[in-house]
Amino acid sequence: MAFESLTDKLQNVFKNLRSKGRLTPDDVRAALKEVKIALLEADVNFKVVKQFVKSVEERAVGADVLNGLNPGQMVIKIVNEEMVALMGSETTEITLQPGKAITVIMMCGLQGAGKTTTTAKIAGKLKLKGKKPLLAACDVYRPAAIKQLQINGEKQQTDVFSMGDHHKPVDIAKAAVEHAEKNGHNVVILDTAGRLHIDEEMMAELQEIKSCVTVHQTLLVVDAMTGQDAVNVAKDFDDKIGIDGVILSKMDGDTRGGAALSVKAVTGRPILYIGMGEKLSDLEQFYPDRMASRILGMGDVLTLIEKAQQNIDIDEEKEKQMADRMKKGKFDFEDYLESMKQMRNMGGLSSLLGMMPGMGKQMGDLESKIDEKQLAHMEAIVLSMTPEERRNPKLLNPGRKFRIARGAGVDIAVVNRFIKQFEQSQKVMKQIPGMLGGRKGRGMFGGLGGMKFPF
Repeated sequence: MAFESLTDKLQNVFKNLRSKGRLTPDDVRAALKEVKIALLEADVNFKVVKQFVKSVEERAVGADVLNGLNPGQMVIKIVNEEMVALMGSETTEITLQPGKAITVIMMCGLQGAGKTTTTAKIAGKLKLKGKKPLLAACDVYRPAAIKQLQINGEKQQTDVFSMGDHHKPVDIAKAAVEHAEKNGHNVVILDTAGRLHIDEEMMAELQEIKSCVTVHQTLLVVDAMTGQDAVNVAKDFDDKIGIDGVILSKMDGDTRGGAALSVKAVTGRPILYIGMGEKLSDLEQFYPDRMASRILGMGDVLTLIEKAQQNIDIDEEKEKQMADRMKKGKFDFEDYLESMKQMRNMGGLSSLLGMMPGMGKQMGDLESKIDEKQLAHMEAIVLSMTPEERRNPKLLNPGRKFRIARGAGVDIAVVNRFIKQFEQSQKVMKQIPGMLGGRKGRGMFGGLGGMKFPF
């Protein structure tokens, strides 16, 4: 998970700060020295780290902070504010032309960064805003690049314009804009060719497209897992062709996070989106304040809520019925399957826990206890039941349990243990309304989009 190592180290620093009733300037400097080392190990640009630590120190050693009631917490607050400022303070959107005017977006980047997939992801985002995008296949060099864009366009239900691989990219770009004008598209996204490294030929091709076609937004896709190299790539592209924003792909991988913290400070260009998976829906708006909260181990509840609202496809009446069943302890195995589906759509249990405040330090222990194979066995057990058995677990006599165990490929003891745990969960769910003081809520968490977790 992105930032995991950095988050752990920063939380250890903050724990030491909180444990002291009073702080001296030396305490703050010692803590910031550890912060500096943690950021450098996360592959954050050295000049960026130096300026960041200097800014925090100038604010943190003031008398108002050190003599306050909770100086440790105040220093953490300053670190959070400076980190938000480092990443751009404000959320930046793709600038679209007003009215019916066509917006031309040129996607660029190196090979392997996920540019073509990200192009389709952007189209999906724009469709949700009521736009009618057209994807233009301008990568005539990489084998299967055109086919990949066509497949992704079909998945996103978005038109794809292609002239094959025997035309110049600039001619394809011009023809795509003409096609868009004739067919009512208001956004054209040009998927240009990448290279294994930056070279003059690639840059000249991009410059030619920009000189012959009115490009309103030039977006660069960089691989977050390359750390500082991603920042260098962004600076080179901006210097040579000019970019309007950056999209960080593969942020769900084992990345150190340096790119996210350095891009804006080094290039002056904002991060627009971050790719959090291979699915075409796995593209998140970049919020500097939320990212800072994740890095500092404070969770990201707003993104968690948005994920819930986007991925839960049950209607209001069904949601109310599920909530009522849970209050009465009648949450059945059909509901369990639904909760498992929702959890997967939102990135899995580890992803959800990582967004919850205060879970950062516990993630390592929790992940070691979460056995994905066990979760798969549980789901197999439920899927081996008949619809009647799922809705009415009281039907599960020994004979039915033996049949379910065979169908799921597990021992009968596993089935018995799972059913017993499920019955205990039903009792707990029945008690939750009382534990919450009788408050009425939407679903199990009263406002988290009606989401129900299988634990």
